[in-house]
Amino acid sequence: MTEKKVDSGIGFFEKYLTLWVALCMVVGVLIGKYMPAIPNFLGRFEYSNVSIPIAILIWLMIYPMMMKVDFKSIKNVGKEPKGLFVTWVTNWLIKPFTMYAIASFFFYVVFKSIIPVDLAKDYLAGAVLLGAAPCTAMVFVWSHLTKGNPAYTVVQVATNDLIILIAFTPIVVFLLGVSGVAVPWSTLVLSVVLFVVIPLAGGSLTRNAVIKNKGEEYFNHSFIPKFNNITIVGLLLTLVIIFSFQGEVILNNPLHILLIAIPLTIQTFFIFFIAYLASKQLKLPHNIAAPAGMIGASNFFELAVAVAISLFGADSPVALATVVGVLVEVPVMLTLVKIANGTKHWFSSE
Repeated sequence: MTEKKVDSGIGFFEKYLTLWVALCMVVGVLIGKYMPAIPNFLGRFEYSNVSIPIAILIWLMIYPMMMKVDFKSIKNVGKEPKGLFVTWVTNWLIKPFTMYAIASFFFYVVFKSIIPVDLAKDYLAGAVLLGAAPCTAMVFVWSHLTKGNPAYTVVQVATNDLIILIAFTPIVVFLLGVSGVAVPWSTLVLSVVLFVVIPLAGGSLTRNAVIKNKGEEYFNHSFIPKFNNITIVGLLLTLVIIFSFQGEVILNNPLHILLIAIPLTIQTFFIFFIAYLASKQLKLPHNIAAPAGMIGASNFFELAVAVAISLFGADSPVALATVVGVLVEVPVMLTLVKIANGTKHWFSSE
């Protein structure tokens, strides 16, 4: 399959997201080094450890994604439950814990002589936040590129969002507690309310109101596309601000970006194959198996970044680790798209 065919369906900004993130890193680091007054000024606007400017930008990222979630689709859950079980088990009983294990092994054992213990603990915390936040938005793109069943993907995402409301906080508290990181429940719950509950509820209300007045065709093909650039701009500006706070850490430890990316990449491939091969064993069709693998492999990095900033600050190594998740997301996921498309013959014809 040619690169052109694989990439069709993914937007220009999304396709080159890694490049934009790298550019944001350069711009942010330069601002932090040569114009420190900017991050110092932005750092003054906080409420309960939450950066107001970054919170606004994260809302610009997350809200349009939440409008895509159709909770009415949940009524179809019983039609093919095995694919949902694969998604739920992979995302919530396997992924957070394997992320913790793999990241711990690399940060504390493999990279022991390179990464100081205090930084290793912070990087592990960032990895845990990524591992506990399975994808809810970009998975629509990965599903499309693998010719996944769009209706079933919506059900997977909708049920996953509901589970996030219940499972994200206790899993994060448990795993960070095991790694020796104290997490204030109040701040974490506030983060979930701000960045999941409110945008999810608001997105659902907006979706229903627009569809009621204009119809579903207008909503999908005219209304939602208006927000695509807003989402990307929100993401890129957030990254510039984060990297401006992270300038000193990056300049002092440039190799750490690569070192953080290694366990994150290994975890992504590992989780994909767990869900993908489990779907094969259960004799699920490829158009359900591929999205099942993608939703676990991909991360809700917007949520991970938001919570890292709320709990530890935009200048923390924890936030840096979550941002590296953004850096590796697209190239790794496009590789998995190619693997899924190249192994379609493993599955029975749909």
